[in-house]
Amino acid sequence: MSTLPVNWLTEGLIDFEYKKYLLLAYLQTARTEFAHQRLYPVFSDLLMHYRNLLQVKEHKKLVYEQFPERISRADFEKLELVYEKIVEDDETMQQIEEIIQFAAPLFSETVEEGKELYEFVERHLEISPVGITPMYHNEGYLFLDAYPGKETQVYVYRITVFENLHEKYRGISTEHLQTVRRGLAQTHEHLKVQLVRERQQLPNPATFVVVAKVPLPLEQALLPIAKRSLVKYVARLAA
Repeated sequence: MSTLPVNWLTEGLIDFEYKKYLLLAYLQTARTEFAHQRLYPVFSDLLMHYRNLLQVKEHKKLVYEQFPERISRADFEKLELVYEKIVEDDETMQQIEEIIQFAAPLFSETVEEGKELYEFVERHLEISPVGITPMYHNEGYLFLDAYPGKETQVYVYRITVFENLHEKYRGISTEHLQTVRRGLAQTHEHLKVQLVRERQQLPNPATFVVVAKVPLPLEQALLPIAKRSLVKYVARLAA
């Protein structure tokens, strides 16, 4: 997949035509991924680049919090020094501003395409509890049923809650346990009972099933959006 370096605006040759070529190739790749309903990881990457671009456009400044985990604080500080020198160079800054003016609406359009795909996937997922749901919801099992087919992907999930002065954030991690072939005897309820018997560390687990109503790639769309849907569902239960 064609990728865009984190510091693509300031890296290498600062030339409008060259940056335009890099950007158009990257956005074409993103749109191709969306056309195949492969939302991740390209959508996260796209959002990161768009936020960075808007920060530069509005504040003429790079913001560390907008960068992904793969860039260290030391790397960011080096990048910031380079950018400060560019800002002081009127001719180079003019090139940067031309690139930003060209790139911003294209990023915006592509991000909207990604959002539309995300909302489409979300609308075609159904989430429901399996059996009796205990009071504690932040750890348990997630059953994932792709369409079409009679297989259930079984995950252990853990939701972590982070709080600051203003907001509460929830993150989720999953571990794949097994793939189970469903049948008349192997229902979701039976599968939950079987897991409780086999795995004593979760004697009374919260268990939820997410069912896809349309065909979706597992790793690039179904699983990541199912995880986010589960976080929202559990948050409503806790409210």
